[in-house]
Amino acid sequence: MDSPAPLIVFDLDGTLIDTAPDLISCLNDIIMAEGLEAVDAEAMRPQVGFGSRVMLSRAYEMAGKHLLDEKLDLLVNDFIKLYGQNMPGSSEPFDGMLDAMSTLKDNGFKFAVCTNKTEMLANKLLDALDMSQWFEAVTGQDTFKVRKPHPDHLLKTIEMAHGSAKQAIMVGDTPTDFSTAKAASIPVIAVDFGYCDSPVDEFEPDKIISHYSEMTPELVLSLINN
Repeated sequence: MDSPAPLIVFDLDGTLIDTAPDLISCLNDIIMAEGLEAVDAEAMRPQVGFGSRVMLSRAYEMAGKHLLDEKLDLLVNDFIKLYGQNMPGSSEPFDGMLDAMSTLKDNGFKFAVCTNKTEMLANKLLDALDMSQWFEAVTGQDTFKVRKPHPDHLLKTIEMAHGSAKQAIMVGDTPTDFSTAKAASIPVIAVDFGYCDSPVDEFEPDKIISHYSEMTPELVLSLINN
């Protein structure tokens, strides 16, 4: 039996696609309707990778307001509905990503997505950007009974993509991604242009890249085979 093709598993927001402008715009629409002032985009950007619940909580903290859990649940639902209605908005792949994936595909690599977005929103965004055809599997926070940073989210994504953990690598931008990969004993590449609120080298990924032109087939294979 032939061995599985090498598999690259990407996080979505802040790794594959720059979604921060749309997510922060959606956040501001929600909180301004509640009487709060719009948040500063740069101040909120490091929170984007943690999802709508954290973004909303942080926005209220920044405004010096207390947010009850019941109200937060309602606002999260409003956020998801509004965000989904406006996809893809201004969201777009990070510079060089599609070229890198094309080269990697030509060299026998396959791809998957492992995100803490809901599976529905992840697929909707990829469909809207005409990117779904690139991926063998797309999994979200609700695909399995666990989500990142639990290693099974990543391992089950690899299985769904018909890959092998011994022939896989993860690419991400936040501590959640890095700890997930390490718990699954999967090498991890950190992108330093995402939404991490600390320098990514603090988390000791196997490799850091600042542009997708650096993610060559030779680099990925060297990390998988190390």
